[in-house]
Amino acid sequence: MVKTRQLKPSPSKNATELLVEAVVEGMQDKKGKEIIALNLKKLGSSVADYFVVCHGDSRPQLEALVKSVEEKVHKVREEWPRHVEGMDNAEWVLLDYFDVVVHIFLGEKREFYGVERLWADAEEKKQANR
Repeated sequence: MVKTRQLKPSPSKNATELLVEAVVEGMQDKKGKEIIALNLKKLGSSVADYFVVCHGDSRPQLEALVKSVEEKVHKVREEWPRHVEGMDNAEWVLLDYFDVVVHIFLGEKREFYGVERLWADAEEKKQANR
């Protein structure tokens, strides 16, 4: 039997921050690369409070990352993404959780589109891979 760590609410963290943690854990569970959470709240004109970005080395890994994030968030928050975009091509998949937008790329597509460069003014928090 595989045990998974359940996120426990922290008095110092709000629901959005707990959602970000669940997304990151889902990415870490499937060895997502270079996981970065961009805090967009202070920018004022952003479409979400956070972007969480990572990449995988292959389409099967990208698909596993997407499934892992969806399952982890559903387990912790009982919530599914409001919208999923990009599964047909599986090169850049976007999961929209309203306050948190998740970007999962193939490595070369992440470099090409440069989401982190587009939001360079955001506060960046790199997540350690397990």
